[in-house]
Amino acid sequence: MKNLPKSQIEFEVAIPCLEWEKYLEPAVEEASQELNIPGFRPGKAPRKIVEQKVGQGVILNGAAQKAIQKNYEDFVKKEKLEVIGSPKVEVLEISEGKDLKYKAVVSVMPKIKVEEKYTKGIKEINKEYKEKKPEVDEKELDLELEKLANSRVKLVTVAREAQKNDSVEIDFEVKIGGVPIENGTSKKHALIVGRGVFIPGFEEQIIGMKEGEEKEFELNFPADYHKKDLAGKLASFKVKVNLVQDRQTPEINDEFAVSLGNFSNLEALKKNMREGMEHETLHKMKDEKRVKYIEEIIKNSTVELPEILVHQEAQRMLQEFEYQLAPMGMNVDQYLAQIKKNKEELISDWEPQAKKRVISALALKELAKMENLEANSKEVEAEMNKTLQYYKNVKDMQKNIDMEGLYTYSKGVLENEKVFEYLEKL
Repeated sequence: MKNLPKSQIEFEVAIPCLEWEKYLEPAVEEASQELNIPGFRPGKAPRKIVEQKVGQGVILNGAAQKAIQKNYEDFVKKEKLEVIGSPKVEVLEISEGKDLKYKAVVSVMPKIKVEEKYTKGIKEINKEYKEKKPEVDEKELDLELEKLANSRVKLVTVAREAQKNDSVEIDFEVKIGGVPIENGTSKKHALIVGRGVFIPGFEEQIIGMKEGEEKEFELNFPADYHKKDLAGKLASFKVKVNLVQDRQTPEINDEFAVSLGNFSNLEALKKNMREGMEHETLHKMKDEKRVKYIEEIIKNSTVELPEILVHQEAQRMLQEFEYQLAPMGMNVDQYLAQIKKNKEELISDWEPQAKKRVISALALKELAKMENLEANSKEVEAEMNKTLQYYKNVKDMQKNIDMEGLYTYSKGVLENEKVFEYLEKL
């Protein structure tokens, strides 16, 4: 067995003739399945006749493929190799009555070395964050109070003309050259006037309109509009206002605080919000600190990564991105059309970040070993039970869970947390 660059290994194996030749008959049967030989059912023709039809090489190669697959699996298991992806196999010698020889090259899980000097940088990071306090100033608190008040807005239907900040309900239709555009028609569409949701100039046209009033006007789509087929084009709009509502925002005072629940006055509400904001800031600081830990550890790590491992991580990032786009009503293909790239180019762009993610995962796992922070089976099972409890009431979910995969995942989560807790104490 020979080590190659980028965490690949190469090995040559000789399979005894008696061992690999037992796959000859299955290879003949498989080849004859595709043939229509008079007098024989598919898969039942004698070897001699099948060889006349397909050639001896097809039979030998079919048998070799089956023998190598079984031998390769046994070899990997025996040598306890953590292989990644499929091997590149080359048959070196194949002849009946002789051993079958083949060579395989495969990527394996890389070994990472984390230098002990990483602790120096971690201590400096801890010192930096020890001096930081999660302070919340009055301006931040006032902004959050405004958001809270705006979430408790009371809508009052009015008979007057629509004004800025009113809520309106409208029907509208958009045409270009007399042809309705895609998704350009809507009924009972809710809109807060002045928020700038529509293209520039649209909401200004709504101001001054009353309930039941209709209006037609023309506007140009912006030159940099995200839908390129509409960018810069002149469009005609037909709008009807169905409803005008005054948005009455409650005054921020003691009465407002009491209306929210267990608050005696405004100061009690502020105190509660300040504590919540400080807690949130602490979490953000903790996340920031952990990102810096990872960067410091990567800086002090040495590893040769197989290309396939980085590519797999980039693919995983693409899946995560698809989940993020879904709530926005967009898919990856639509996003790629906007940025004028294909999936392969996007994955290529992400590979440097994917590489960092792979190294950080390997480094955290290595640190768990180095510092004896590995999770025991009881801890892992307790973590698994939390996940299983979550899915307990989801129909058919539990029986579809990969328990081995869940064990590995839970163990990784626990050990990563143990490593971070250890780093925080340095």
